[in-house]
Amino acid sequence: MRRGLGALLGLAALALSGAAEAPAPVRLDVVLAETPAPRLADYGLFQDAAARTPSPGLTPYDLTTPLFSDYAAKHRFVFTPPGKSAAYRSDGPLDFPIGSVLVKTFAFAPDMRTPAVGERFIETRLLIRKEAGWTALAYVWNADQTEAVLKRTGARLEVSFIDPSGEAQAISYLVPNQNQCKTCHSADGELVPIGPKARNLNRDLDYGERTQNQLAAWRRLGHLSGGPAPGQAPRTAAWDNAAEGLEPRARAYLDANCAHCHNPAGMASTSGLFLNLEERRPAHLGINKAPVAAGRGSGGLQVSIDPGHPDRSIMVYRMASTDPGVMMPELGRALPHKEGLALVADYIESLSP
Repeated sequence: MRRGLGALLGLAALALSGAAEAPAPVRLDVVLAETPAPRLADYGLFQDAAARTPSPGLTPYDLTTPLFSDYAAKHRFVFTPPGKSAAYRSDGPLDFPIGSVLVKTFAFAPDMRTPAVGERFIETRLLIRKEAGWTALAYVWNADQTEAVLKRTGARLEVSFIDPSGEAQAISYLVPNQNQCKTCHSADGELVPIGPKARNLNRDLDYGERTQNQLAAWRRLGHLSGGPAPGQAPRTAAWDNAAEGLEPRARAYLDANCAHCHNPAGMASTSGLFLNLEERRPAHLGINKAPVAAGRGSGGLQVSIDPGHPDRSIMVYRMASTDPGVMMPELGRALPHKEGLALVADYIESLSP
């Protein structure tokens, strides 16, 4: 992401100096068109068809604790129309203006221990805020990495790589169709963003010319208005930072990987299992909670979280599974997340029976 922003800053400097023609802006008419563009390049979000150099107004961002997607690298960008910004919210995703675009490219390298070496883009997803609400679109990259085309019905792609622990993996990667996008990106039946919440953006990012807190940077760049200074804003713990404590890290991980469905407004609201970071009621967090429907997904176990006993907890059983009828999350992964699973198991083991 630093590479992309550096290119953007370089282009801006050339334009200001008059040494080169100013780069073309994002095509807002295509962004807001009723019919999705057939190619990612049609939006003008990037200066090149290979989507390596972002256009002016497209800013990289990252999340303190992201969703696990089979160890894929993710390159995220935000665009808000000139003169418009997202309104700050202390709870839930920021309130983005019409014409906003959230860009997320999924990529794999042959060896994910060195993810920048030989990296290949797999798909780029767009969330576009239109007059009628948010629209989710997936663009799949060709073998030559020169073009990404719209796949509304989704796709299956075979991907092989070495994971961060050094283990060889071969997966059937799922590009979701538009209906599957609604499964996770749903709040009271409406399609919404998941990641860009103030507390998940409240972290530093290297922007090339400076390192700055993202909330402050978004205000500086015109993407965000309102809200407190970063030091007074809520913040999600980093799941992989041992210094932040076991419970905050495990709760952050469950929030990122489970709470998009398991919250009072999500697709799994009828389960009564709410894993969003704001939830405080032990039973709704799964502690000694029996499942609403004790089918095959329970593995014969009695409660979601059996304090002190991860091996007797349905949550751990489902996170470890790759059976489509058992695994959680249901979409977005083919592999169990070994590191995340260990974190949640340690957290459950730490709870007093």
